[in-house]
Amino acid sequence: MDAAAATVGVEEEFLLADPETGAPAAKNVEVARTAAELGIDLQLELTRCQVETSTKVHTDSAELAKELRDLRCGVAACAEKNSARLLAVAIPPTVPYKFPVTDTPRYQRIADSFGMLAHEQGLCGCHVHVAVPDRDTALQVSNFLRPWLPLLLALTANSAIYRGADTGFASWRSILWRRWPSAGPPPYFESARDYDAMVAIMLSSGSILDKKMVYWDVRPSSTFPTVEIRVSDVPATTEETVLLATLVRAAVLTARISLAQHRSAPAVSAEMLRAAYWKAARTGLDGDLLDPMCGRIVPARDLIAELVDYVGPALDELGDRQLVTDSLAAVLARGNGAIRQLNAFRKRRDVGDVVAELASATLAGCR
Repeated sequence: MDAAAATVGVEEEFLLADPETGAPAAKNVEVARTAAELGIDLQLELTRCQVETSTKVHTDSAELAKELRDLRCGVAACAEKNSARLLAVAIPPTVPYKFPVTDTPRYQRIADSFGMLAHEQGLCGCHVHVAVPDRDTALQVSNFLRPWLPLLLALTANSAIYRGADTGFASWRSILWRRWPSAGPPPYFESARDYDAMVAIMLSSGSILDKKMVYWDVRPSSTFPTVEIRVSDVPATTEETVLLATLVRAAVLTARISLAQHRSAPAVSAEMLRAAYWKAARTGLDGDLLDPMCGRIVPARDLIAELVDYVGPALDELGDRQLVTDSLAAVLARGNGAIRQLNAFRKRRDVGDVVAELASATLAGCR
């Protein structure tokens, strides 16, 4: 299989915060306008305190890393011009109880239909797109990726502090996000026909308003010829985002090789995945996880090593083995976003220290 055809692109969602207080700043329209003047295309998210960047399509991880870093640095400068600070964090560490919804017809309709679910949003994730030839392939690949979704969540967890308090979870975003009726791990789908039938039911029931509200953590993209993996918190650093994207790309390539060899994906039950998700959100990288393929409890670091072994041949084909080895060593030594947040918070129980740590991690590598 041609590894070069498995191109990758990344979308990162960011919080806009007040530079003094760290509170969410409702300035996405202003920041996007400033960015457009500099040739940076920003997407507006559901709430006014969020923006989203999108990379170009890449075949080289080093080039992806450079673009992600340049986007963070550029958007941070645009935020600063509008008296805001860019933070790569999955939930605001300090937050009001209600967010202003972005004033577009679609977002206002979502707010009207889903009430406080929309107004309590402010959640920032990271979406990795990997090219596939068609929707049926995307869904079969999704089946292979389902068991690894909790581990990817644990690896990127970056939402431990919320409303000035330790949530007790590494990824509180994951817990809040799954209140939406279409969020979380997708069902095991046999075909695109099965998928479309389920989406039609969700539309007719009102649990989603349009196909863009299919929020499953892996899905065929509604916009691009890709499979889209959406499980993770926005990582604290560009290095961690590149690590996530590289592992996901290798996992997609591994799944396609299995499909070409007429092998079936493990049909992990929804109940097992829910349990694995909860465990991953709770303990993150710094503890044990539930392996949903066999129900065993295993240290997160050991399960990460198993994922690297599983996708190892694909990493070798992509030329990314050393990148993954080095990045994983750095993350395991330093800690991911959740660990960094907790370390900062526990020194003085001051959420300002958390915001400062996040700001530093967000722009690591910027001059």
